[in-house]
Amino acid sequence: MKSLENELDRRREAGLYRQRRINESAQGVETIIDGKAVISFCGNDYLGLANHADIKQAFVDAADRYGVGSGSAHLVNGHSVLHHACEQRLAEFTGRSRALLFSTGYMANIAVASALTGKQDVIFQDKLNHASLIDGARISEARLVRYPHQDLSRLESALIKHNLAGRKLIMSDGVFSMDGDCADVSKIVEVAAPYDAWTMIDDAHGFGVLGSRGAGLLEQQQLNQEQVPILMATLGKAVGTAGAFVAGSESLIETLIQQARPYIYTTASPPAVAAATLKSIDIIEADSWRREKLQELIAYFQQQMAGLEVELMPSQTAIQPIIIGDNHETLSLSNALFDRGLHVTAIRPPTVPSGSARLRCTLSAMHEFAHIDLLVKVLKTLL
Repeated sequence: MKSLENELDRRREAGLYRQRRINESAQGVETIIDGKAVISFCGNDYLGLANHADIKQAFVDAADRYGVGSGSAHLVNGHSVLHHACEQRLAEFTGRSRALLFSTGYMANIAVASALTGKQDVIFQDKLNHASLIDGARISEARLVRYPHQDLSRLESALIKHNLAGRKLIMSDGVFSMDGDCADVSKIVEVAAPYDAWTMIDDAHGFGVLGSRGAGLLEQQQLNQEQVPILMATLGKAVGTAGAFVAGSESLIETLIQQARPYIYTTASPPAVAAATLKSIDIIEADSWRREKLQELIAYFQQQMAGLEVELMPSQTAIQPIIIGDNHETLSLSNALFDRGLHVTAIRPPTVPSGSARLRCTLSAMHEFAHIDLLVKVLKTLL
């Protein structure tokens, strides 16, 4: 095992070693991490629903009736009436024909790529896509072609080059998880059309937050199922529960049920999670004030940060990265913030490109303007 120890040492020397902090409280803006009370600016609970009383009660009530485990895969006897109702609600909410639940977003992305493509096919991906999309393409055995971030002229060039391939699948983040910018999905669809390429959007960081009802980036950009046939979104971020889903046509969902190994060979998530998700979707649709307040906080954060000599990304979402560059300096700043009661994660390669290490600040509707004031005040003393 000496080689493993040497590799870990190299990671430490490069400022790339990762360590887990222990959360001793419910998810929220004010949490207890490693025994210390801190204000969190690094969670993905964008709407403050992970500890919502009504959602928790829905979970408890369902657990009382259906237990805490599903007992089996969906195709054996693990597919409960609550799973079924949740899939129907998600399909309706996103304007798709059907939806299919997965235990994680990672599994959902692997499932889509591996079930829909193979050796004769080509997958096109933005270079800043989430790791699960990249890994899904690699597992599928399709040829993976990556284009520079948001460079759709390069995407079109790649489509022209591979026009005689079998199936052509464009997979892109909706909201890019480390930069916070949004894909121009309307343009992707326009580029894809002449080459009969399918478009898939991973809306993990847009679902619940974007759109007039919170149905996500595709609702915001007014794109339907015919234009974007494959939608994936996670439930552990703005929705505040756990798992993920894929939504699309009847034939898409049936193909995934029949052929997607991550779906077929995985125990279904607890029915109580589906019950909690059903309640959360109702709240997301009803509580537009959460999205409105989040947008106010984003604008306020950017305004307050304008006085600091740091690089912000061009993001209009809850993800507001502060580019530092050096790995060691970024980690040092994150630790210094934590010592002062502010939890902001240091993001380093390979999660982001080399030389672009950053403090990934994320905002929640549960933040107050005073929280942002404190963060900016402390950053001024550290930068």
